[in-house]
Amino acid sequence: MRQIGIRETKTNIEDTHRRRSKRRMTKEEEPLSPMARMFQSYGTDYCTIIIIGFKTKINPHVILDDLKQNVYKHPRISSKLADDGATWIKTEINVEDHVFVPHIDLDEIGDYGENFVEDYVSRLTTIPLDRSRPLWDIHILNVKTSDAEAVAVIRSHHSLGDGMSRMSLIMACTRKTSDPKACPTIPILKRREKVSQNKSWFLRSMVAICSTVRLIWNTIVDLLLLLATVLFLKDTKTSLKGGADAESNRKILCHRIVSLDDIRLIKDVMDMTINDVLIGVTQAALSRYLNKPHDKVNVDGGTLTPLLNNIPSSIRVRAGVLVNLRSKVGIQPLADMMAKDSECRWGNHINIVVLPLSIALKTDPLIYLSKAQSTMDRKKNSLQAPVLYSIMRFILKIFGGKIGAALFKRLLLNTTAFFSNVNGPTEEISFHGHPIAYIAPSVYGHSQALMIHFQSYAEKMVISIAVDPTIISDPHKLCDEMEESLKSMKAALLERGLLINKQVSVRVNNM
Repeated sequence: MRQIGIRETKTNIEDTHRRRSKRRMTKEEEPLSPMARMFQSYGTDYCTIIIIGFKTKINPHVILDDLKQNVYKHPRISSKLADDGATWIKTEINVEDHVFVPHIDLDEIGDYGENFVEDYVSRLTTIPLDRSRPLWDIHILNVKTSDAEAVAVIRSHHSLGDGMSRMSLIMACTRKTSDPKACPTIPILKRREKVSQNKSWFLRSMVAICSTVRLIWNTIVDLLLLLATVLFLKDTKTSLKGGADAESNRKILCHRIVSLDDIRLIKDVMDMTINDVLIGVTQAALSRYLNKPHDKVNVDGGTLTPLLNNIPSSIRVRAGVLVNLRSKVGIQPLADMMAKDSECRWGNHINIVVLPLSIALKTDPLIYLSKAQSTMDRKKNSLQAPVLYSIMRFILKIFGGKIGAALFKRLLLNTTAFFSNVNGPTEEISFHGHPIAYIAPSVYGHSQALMIHFQSYAEKMVISIAVDPTIISDPHKLCDEMEESLKSMKAALLERGLLINKQVSVRVNNM
């Protein structure tokens, strides 16, 4: 466990990386998945950061002891990358090299805990992980913020696993706060299916044929648009659009906690999924953000008159959205994910779908929801993600990781943002007596200037935003817009009496 001064944090971590210790290797090796190879190929360095807020101060020795007892049980966490970047090699691990506890002068930072954590995490995004050992580390910050008494920052390479894998590991390491001996309840999710009833065999057959034709057509169109995006089709240049330098620039991470109940109520009233609501909220927030800086100058009086809508009608803004390719949706028990031949295997069993966003200023915020639902329904009726996964595997096998990563970079470079949504525990959880207040995941190393991650936890939805500050100078403003957009949608439903009727109906059904 490293005790380091805050001003020497970066220097000490880099010095630690330079101290190469000899480790005894075993012959056990495991190949990387196609997406994992993309995330760490030559010139590519995609990493994840999970910021966990705790309701009490953190005892570093508790974390260290737990890691010593359990880290060797997980083959991926206790393995390092082979020199060829294509396989994992099991290795002996010195846990102390992976846990950092900076010395913090609490009198110096005073009431600015958020600023301290934000600056610390931002500097971490400029420090590469040491590839001579397992690609992860933990930073313990006993600093009070508005949402927590202390913060733990878990940094790892994206090639270790996707969001589903990481959340499965977190839930395996924690217990219910209400019952310290009980494991967290894993949310059960099912794929939404529309079942046609009261139809004849002929009608059902015709519907199935039409659905199949539409599925094939949508898949072909999506793949052609994807190819066009890689080759030449770029998003409109806006104050959110990144560039080639964004992947190497430092990132600023912040988050906002909103009510998950509000999102569920909107979902039920509008008869859509939580993902639809989140995309609708995001479309509204980005529209408000892009419109606000544009003011019209009155030449005579020299005053600024806000324009009602200064967003071009032809604007193109798209986001890469991660899709889980496992046959089972949602978080799965860690033991199931680590089992051989599992249907929900640990790793990066995901792929990207390019989602067009409806960016325009609307007087009715519910329009963003209906447009989001329409777009998501269209994307669900396509096999773009699994087909692209097979294409990527073929490219990696024939042309190698360097070509595959270059094509993947082009796809991200020509789009604007990156979205991800991961379901978390349905109740409050604790780590060895440390109750968790929130979980805020994010990613850095991509060429987009904007990353938005949604993480549910108990009755909260955490909106985690990572930006390139050279492009987006105030990510907190984006958080404000996300929160205001959600409030405006709830208010619109209240005005129409829809939300009140739904709340009354829920109370009656629960009696």
